[in-house]
Amino acid sequence: MIWCLISVSYASKTLHLKIEIITMLKKILFTTGILLFQQTQSQPTSVYNPAIDVVHYTFNISLTDNNDTLKGKALISVLFTEKINTVSFDLANVNDTGRGMTVSEVTEKNQSLPFTHKNNKLIIQLPNTTTPGDQHSFSIVYKGIPADGLIISKNKFGHRTIFSDNWPNRARYWIPCKDHLSDKAAVDFIVTAPDHYQVVSNGIKEEETNLPNHLRITHWKETVALPTKVMAIGLADFAVDYPGEVNGISISSWVFPEQRENGFYDYAQAVDILPFFIKNIGPYAYKKLANVQSKTIFGGMENAGAIFYSEQSITGTRKSEDLLAHEIAHQWFGNSATETDWPHLWLSEGFATAMTHLYMESRYGNDTLIKRIKADRKAVIAFTKKRRTPVVDTSAGNNPMIMLNAHSYQKGGWILLMLRNQLGNDIFWKAIQTYYATYQGKNAATVDLQKTFETISGKDLHVFFKQWLYTPENPNLQINWQYDAAQKKTTITIDQITESNFVLPLVVKIVEADGRSRNEKISVSNKRTSIQFASANKPSQIEADPDCELLMEVVVKEMK
Repeated sequence: MIWCLISVSYASKTLHLKIEIITMLKKILFTTGILLFQQTQSQPTSVYNPAIDVVHYTFNISLTDNNDTLKGKALISVLFTEKINTVSFDLANVNDTGRGMTVSEVTEKNQSLPFTHKNNKLIIQLPNTTTPGDQHSFSIVYKGIPADGLIISKNKFGHRTIFSDNWPNRARYWIPCKDHLSDKAAVDFIVTAPDHYQVVSNGIKEEETNLPNHLRITHWKETVALPTKVMAIGLADFAVDYPGEVNGISISSWVFPEQRENGFYDYAQAVDILPFFIKNIGPYAYKKLANVQSKTIFGGMENAGAIFYSEQSITGTRKSEDLLAHEIAHQWFGNSATETDWPHLWLSEGFATAMTHLYMESRYGNDTLIKRIKADRKAVIAFTKKRRTPVVDTSAGNNPMIMLNAHSYQKGGWILLMLRNQLGNDIFWKAIQTYYATYQGKNAATVDLQKTFETISGKDLHVFFKQWLYTPENPNLQINWQYDAAQKKTTITIDQITESNFVLPLVVKIVEADGRSRNEKISVSNKRTSIQFASANKPSQIEADPDCELLMEVVVKEMK
């Protein structure tokens, strides 16, 4: 998602995220007082509704143009991991405005089960206590007008559209589910709607059949397990184009007919973007890539294999290339390799930001990269001055929306690029490929990424990760230099004016009076660092970090 494009207030939305920690499934690590969640590769951490693991969803959804009521029937296949006698799913009940879902029936094997539905929880009474390893399938019949999550509105051309908008935990407003990114499941969407709509969703289209009374049923099947945040359906009067295939993956563009020509032109850039990520990261996880003009509240929403973009994203000028790259990068990071919980959102958004920069660098050169990351550095510094929190921010609590900020995006991207600077391009990409191969289809925490980079590089990166991800400030350097004509030497003094001591591989550029220049690399680790070097003449200029390799504030002054 593009955080800077969010323009709506979430004050009226209730975002429930009750975090339940299983002591036996987590390892607690304290670094400068900050709690780190650690996931083991053999037994992934589950932090939400841990008694169940949803294996598969089938959602039968009926929609009409006569009203905004959704009629649904969900079949949920569940693997039990604990002994329990009730099972709970997230589903928003009717609120004071009359919006929300009402459940009429819950069954298993045609046997009715008692249930309660309140506080946005559907709690089903089981006939017997479960044993870990048991698998059950529940059928839930419900209906209502979605209060959120499924956006029923009109597009900018005045035509009715229906688009899901699940991120971060808003799927519960229109489908019963385990609404947390730690649980992934395969999903089928079977949508019955007026036949003027075309329906797009995750996976591959299994069926499209016209029915009496100008209705059509469309069945999309996704066999790859997804978190609910990237499950999606979209209904609109679309123009659809198929600009090409990449490694057998069909790429399509779904745009409003009024912008057919411009939309097809803009979105066709996906054909060039996808190969970059496949080559550098690893195989694409899904069977198609649909790029969809939509009514998402975000600039872009990275739904798996069916990316939804703002309806304003089409201009006919291909100005949204970096937006497409960002959302396509999410197919690897966020969708397939998914963060364990919201404090680790940077593993999704920071990765998508960095991968976009690297794609743009590959297309347009290093100057483009430098321009982009300089802008990001300004955004990070400005945000940190307003809000002192670390990148891995456990204070987000039950409101993941506050994680949509410059730390998760721009600072997260900067951290990855600094790893590339310090470890080298080859080691960086090998670590990225290893991390993705290890956690494809799984969940990972920040410590898992650290272990991967340490294994591939052979270096201890504890200090690097601690200072950049768990410290709520950025380096701020005051650099003073002075030339001693009598002794023909220049002294550079570097003061860190932050609470924390950062360890930095600082490069300074010394420009001689005749225009020649050289770089000096200085290891900064103390509050004050001083170095001297011989100079036949007084330098005309000293510049810190000439190649834009560090995320920091810096002022360089000549002392008289």
